[in-house]
Amino acid sequence: MHFAKLYMTPHACTIMRFICKKPGKKSIAVLRRDEKVISQCLTREYSVVIERAKGCDVWDADGRKYLDFAAGVAVAGVGHTNPAVVAAVNKQVKKALHCGFADFNAEMPVKFVETLLPLLPKHLNTTFLSNSGTETIEAAYKCARWHTKRKWVIAFDPCFHGRTMGSLSLTMARPVHRERYDPFLPVKHVPYAYPYRFDGSVDECTTASLSDLEATIKLLDNDVAAVFLEPIAGEPGYIVPPREWVRGIRSLCDEHNILLVADEVQSGCYRTGSFLAISHFNVKPDIVCLSKAIGGGLPLGVTVARKDVMDWVPGAHANTFGGNLVACAAGTAALNEMKRKRLGANAKRIGTFMIRRLDAMKERYEIIGDVRGLGLMIGIEFVESKESKRPAIEQRNAIQCTALERGLLLLGAGKSVVRFCPPLVITKQQAERGLRIFEEAVKEVVKGSKV
Repeated sequence: MHFAKLYMTPHACTIMRFICKKPGKKSIAVLRRDEKVISQCLTREYSVVIERAKGCDVWDADGRKYLDFAAGVAVAGVGHTNPAVVAAVNKQVKKALHCGFADFNAEMPVKFVETLLPLLPKHLNTTFLSNSGTETIEAAYKCARWHTKRKWVIAFDPCFHGRTMGSLSLTMARPVHRERYDPFLPVKHVPYAYPYRFDGSVDECTTASLSDLEATIKLLDNDVAAVFLEPIAGEPGYIVPPREWVRGIRSLCDEHNILLVADEVQSGCYRTGSFLAISHFNVKPDIVCLSKAIGGGLPLGVTVARKDVMDWVPGAHANTFGGNLVACAAGTAALNEMKRKRLGANAKRIGTFMIRRLDAMKERYEIIGDVRGLGLMIGIEFVESKESKRPAIEQRNAIQCTALERGLLLLGAGKSVVRFCPPLVITKQQAERGLRIFEEAVKEVVKGSKV
């Protein structure tokens, strides 16, 4: 939670906590209601109450406009309330909302999958539909164990794969995620290749992590069903690993007959310029998990695998809302928009421009330790000094709050990272405006900091 301040509410003898800044009256009224009926386990970034959104802009309940570099946590890839998605939803809701796809048949989910598969490597040809990223991981986990008849899976530290108990057994991002929830499912963790935080060269970082992975595989005595990998680690800080590390994981999986699962929930759907982030490493996964941007703003998840891997029998896995007709209509429209507007090419073009500008900022400010990313999945890691590399957590939080005051929505990641994940429809003009606000915020925080 960032720079929370306490205010006495005007119509009650209670103290309300606001994050970053006190919002307007309409927003405060909603927040007061929220506090009464919504579990406060949610990690809100700001006390901003979003009322409407379009493209790369959102407006709060009091009418203030913000440029959105968060995209609803990388969900609004085709832009908020994309007209084609809205039209598809409106058309479908007049026909039917729900069919119970696990028990009855319908064309819309099939049409959605037929639209998706041509965007994926040809060997990925069978899907299971669900409603969220964490559900796609659960399906991948169960599928891997069913197919291989093995017990263990391996994930990395840090990583984020979701919060339901199966996916949480994999997740290793922040202690609070796992606190009081053990025992977990049989999962082992090995270090993610995080070059900026490794005391040595990129090659040494790669070798060390792969050695740990190989040792863990051997320790588990040929009982590993799958390795779960974020091709770019999302919540842990938009960490871009070395190419040879990802390729080495594939080689070890091949050597030991282990399935490789690519968690593309945040990195997929052209976020990095390619439809799948793992394509940048020239690696083919056995199972892929997709969600977030794939629904165009509606809850939708897809687990994709080779047909011979997804060999479970009827009843081995199912759900109620997977293949929801409205979500699949939205997803079909979103995928078509991604292709029609060439959003992968736009992500590469704007992402290259932004990283170039951010690299220049890194040279100007001691507080910026690292800039990394692919396409429009960009992480900026803040440190107390380039020499110490100590995470500048308070300064990162202050930068987010200062940017908010100037009309820019940002999201944190890792310990002291700001992530840029704007809608993929962003223009160069919008990118320039966001970068200008971001640098103003950095400059102000540095000026008022002891760093």
